[in-house]
Amino acid sequence: MRQTKIFCDIADSETIRKFNKKKIVNGFTTNPSLMRKAGAKSYEKYSKHLLKICNKKPISLEVFADNLKDMEKQALKINSWGKNIYVKIPVINSKGKFTGKLIKKLNSNKIKLNITAVYTINQVKKINKCLDNKTNSIISIFSGRMADTGKDPVPIIKKAIKLTRNKKKVEILWASTREPYNYTQAKQLGCQIITVPPKMINKISSFGKSFNQLTQDTVKTFLEDSKKSRFKI
Repeated sequence: MRQTKIFCDIADSETIRKFNKKKIVNGFTTNPSLMRKAGAKSYEKYSKHLLKICNKKPISLEVFADNLKDMEKQALKINSWGKNIYVKIPVINSKGKFTGKLIKKLNSNKIKLNITAVYTINQVKKINKCLDNKTNSIISIFSGRMADTGKDPVPIIKKAIKLTRNKKKVEILWASTREPYNYTQAKQLGCQIITVPPKMINKISSFGKSFNQLTQDTVKTFLEDSKKSRFKI
């Protein structure tokens, strides 16, 4: 079973500062929604603040333009901020246009990419054709959001890994993780990366407890809560 890298999915600077020190965390992923939630007012200023905290481990920063020309401008600018940056490019824009031409151009210019919002094996095939395998690239498959709609993400992840197996510079990322067990699933599949929210990383860190210990811990929790509530029958 191959090692699956854990990327922390967060944009809050203090959380990144804390998790940057943890060996279990191999990198970070952000997106415009997480940046907004973190209180970023200036995208560039806030990104550079994060890069001062995390200047060695890989960090993904996403473009937010909706046409290829502006996406390219943003991608080039973001890439110039640091050597550990992966520029996140959505597989399509809001109008459904495939961003393949831009992916191919940036990849050929040796810009590390994280192609995001991927849901289908057909999208993976199209992206894979745009990557020359000379520069590190990530394809992020939104497994959790897929599962939210009642679809099993495992077959798509499996096919994506098989499809890209001859490209050592291309990694498949299990995105939008919903539960700690997804990490075990990703490992079993040989998925190279999984991106996980902070609370879930803490749970993954405690993997290995016996069921007997879990039973005892659960009973203790119920007992303590009943005492705090002063329950009587």
